[in-house]
Amino acid sequence: MVTSHTGGLKKLLAPYSSMATAPSVVVVGSGFGGLSTACYLADAGLEVTVLEKNEQLGGRASRLTLDGFAFDMGPSWYLMPDVFERFFGHFDRSPGDFYDLEHLDPHYRIFFKDGDRVDVGADRDRMREVFETYEPGGGEALDRYLETAAQHYEIAMRDFVYTDRPRLRDWVDPAVLRAAPVGLQLLGTMDGHVADYFDHPKLRQVMQYSLVFLGGAPANTPALYNMMSHVDFALGVHYPDDGMRSVVDACVDLGSELGVTYVTDAEVTEIVNRREGFAVETTADDRHGEVRADYVVSDADYPHTEQELLPEHERQYDADYWDSRTYAPSAFLLYLGVEGDLEPLAHHTLVLPGNWDRHFEQIFDDPAWPDDPAYYLCAPSETDDDVAPAGHSNLFALVPVAPGLDDDPEVRTWYRDLILDDIAAHTGADLRDRIVVEEVFTVSEFAERYNSRRGTALGLAHTLRQTAVFRPSRRSSDCPGLYFTGSYTTPGIGVPMCLVSGEHTADALLADLDGAD
Repeated sequence: MVTSHTGGLKKLLAPYSSMATAPSVVVVGSGFGGLSTACYLADAGLEVTVLEKNEQLGGRASRLTLDGFAFDMGPSWYLMPDVFERFFGHFDRSPGDFYDLEHLDPHYRIFFKDGDRVDVGADRDRMREVFETYEPGGGEALDRYLETAAQHYEIAMRDFVYTDRPRLRDWVDPAVLRAAPVGLQLLGTMDGHVADYFDHPKLRQVMQYSLVFLGGAPANTPALYNMMSHVDFALGVHYPDDGMRSVVDACVDLGSELGVTYVTDAEVTEIVNRREGFAVETTADDRHGEVRADYVVSDADYPHTEQELLPEHERQYDADYWDSRTYAPSAFLLYLGVEGDLEPLAHHTLVLPGNWDRHFEQIFDDPAWPDDPAYYLCAPSETDDDVAPAGHSNLFALVPVAPGLDDDPEVRTWYRDLILDDIAAHTGADLRDRIVVEEVFTVSEFAERYNSRRGTALGLAHTLRQTAVFRPSRRSSDCPGLYFTGSYTTPGIGVPMCLVSGEHTADALLADLDGAD
């Protein structure tokens, strides 16, 4: 039976209420998983210090500022608002205490490279009409598909996301048996599942685009993730004022209120497990090279933590294990400050070729720079005037690419020109002579800035063999007192999932602490 300690953490740790006796925890990395874990543990009464390698908190959710332009470098979609409400609600707060949300309409715009254009939004009647134009019965099929997606979302969130099941025996549970029809969806793939509802390839693409956020492809992602269409169509797409950076700031401010200490420019170089606790070696000047703690939680890249920060005898997984994993794509990111407007782009825009199978093949099967790419454009200045100077627009382009690609200067220049030409040809937004600020961020930068294995942008892909209990453990079996949080653990990739991961990791640590007393 799966139990939870997070609802009664303060009661559990009442004996440790004074700072002199409270167990201490170092959280390595300040992505959303690390920030979430820190809040839950500090709320329970632990002494928590977060060490961040880079100059700002937030991990991949960094902010790039150049000449009056402000770019969200990582996550840019605010999805699953219910998860954010649940997270802040645990601390008797709400997202509205920290930032305002604007519901986007349309949720996003799609340009198909044959000239078609589709706006996807919350108006179900309008979406039925759109689907009907592509195939007879498309509107009815949309209703049936979204009804199934809503059922899967409710069951999956209750029984498999909010309920942590880290061991195989946790799946022998009445709730799991009741959810067996949903569990069977894991045996199929998204491309097969969507094909049961829609014949037209463009409608299939509309229902599958969100797989990019899971780091997968239609052919290797479990069909259970059709629940993301419920997120898209029913829960909506929102924009937090000042972008995703405001969500990072909210988590940091909450943690500060709870007593969390944050240290930036503090790269961790070694984790030493001693009899009296951990010594975490760091580059932070004011820490004199070492931080002592009773426990360590790593929100850093999981293989980097194991292969680079731990001695060999304390690693759960060897190099062959990490070499055999399927990694989510890296990304070619192009941050652009542009004179004038960005018509006809929306806040979120997707540009899709008629057959995107080749793009996914060039990510997962035969790694190469996609020559006819599917990509995403984010234009926050369409919603927020503060992210660009007057008379200018803010845009970034994101192309999913295979991790580990060579991105030397010649390749970067060639691919930058290819993408700008493609945007002009297929959206009508010609940016090439209007760029005043420009920055490229791709495979090498992901590896260098985030210690990301092979430069993956997201971590482990959500393949059947890397979903749920098949993802790496949040407890280290070979280094007692070390825990993991973030996208490599369950429930997986994405800002909402990392917030939930933080709760589960805190719960695991506190359960072990309770058992040791």
